Amino acid sequence: MGRPFSERVAHDDWRREAERWARDALADRGVEVTGEIEQPRIRPWSTQLTVPTDAGRVWFKANCMSMSFEPALQVELAGLAPDTVDAPVAVDLDRGWMLTADRGATLGDSTSPTVADWQQVLRRAADLQRSAAGAEQALLGAGLPDCRPSTVVDRLDRFVHVLSGLPREHPAHVSESLRDDLLAARPRVVDAVAELEESSLPTTWQHGDLHPFNVFAADGRLFDFGDGQWAHAAELLIVPHGWIGQQDTLSWPEVAEAYADAWHVTADDLASQLRAASLTQPVNRTLLWWRCLEEATAAEWDEWGDGVLHHLSRVLEP
Repeated sequence: MGRPFSERVAHDDWRREAERWARDALADRGVEVTGEIEQPRIRPWSTQLTVPTDAGRVWFKANCMSMSFEPALQVELAGLAPDTVDAPVAVDLDRGWMLTADRGATLGDSTSPTVADWQQVLRRAADLQRSAAGAEQALLGAGLPDCRPSTVVDRLDRFVHVLSGLPREHPAHVSESLRDDLLAARPRVVDAVAELEESSLPTTWQHGDLHPFNVFAADGRLFDFGDGQWAHAAELLIVPHGWIGQQDTLSWPEVAEAYADAWHVTADDLASQLRAASLTQPVNRTLLWWRCLEEATAAEWDEWGDGVLHHLSRVLEP
C-alpha cells in the first residue's frame, strides 16, 4: 500500500496542488478567491478545505480511494433531483475532488429537529430514491458500491473469514466466540435477504448517513454522499431510526409515516422491511468502514477500527 491518505493530504505539495486546482476551477467560472484557504479537518477517509470567494464560501473535498466516487455520484444525483441535491461547482473525477457551495447552517446546527423536520427530510430522501431506482446503471457507473440484498450473505461470510484471520491485537479481529455468534446469526440474515428481495420497496441509492448534520437548514438539501450504497431502500432509514430513538420528544412512527406515504406502502409493510434491513445494513456498513480505513495509519486503525466490529456485531441485536 502507498502512503496513508491522511499523510498525503497533510503534505505541502498536495495542499499546493489542491489549492491551485480550486483557484483555477473557480476562475474558470468567474469566481475569485478572496482570502486564505484553510484545511479544517483531516480524517483517514476524507479532508476538506474552505475557500473564501467573492461568491461566498466554497468547500473543497477530497476522499480516499474507496470513496472517491462521491463527486461523480453527486453529479448524477443532482441531475435526478436538482431541488434536493446541489450540482458540484466543479469536479475532478480522476482524483475524486470537488467544490461545492456553502449553503449555511445544517439542520443539526440550527435547531433540534422536530417531527415535521424529519418528515420533510425523509420525504425528500424517498423521492430521490424513487428517481434513483430507475438510474441503476448510471449510479453504479459513477462508482456507487453495489450492496443489493443478494450480495449481503456472501459479504457476511467473507468478513467473518477475513476478520477472524486478523492478528488478535488488530482492532477489527473477530474472536472465536464472536465468530460463533455471527455464524449462528447467519440464517437470520439469509431470511432478511429473502424478505427484502420480495418486498414492495426496491433496491436503489441509499444515503448511508442521513442525519441532521447532512441536511442544510435553509432549503432541506441533502449532502455528504460518500457513505452511499446501492442497497435496499429501507436501509436508508437505519441511521434516522437510531437518531430519533435517542430523542425523548420525537415519535418514530410519525416520522416513518411520511416515508411510507412517499412510497405508497403501509406502515406495517414498512416496519417489516425495516426489521429486515436492520440485518442487512450492518453488513453493508461494515464494508464501508473496512474500505474507508484501507489507507489509514496504524494509529488511525487504533482510533477508528472498532467501528468495523461495532457494525458487524449489530447483526446480533434482537
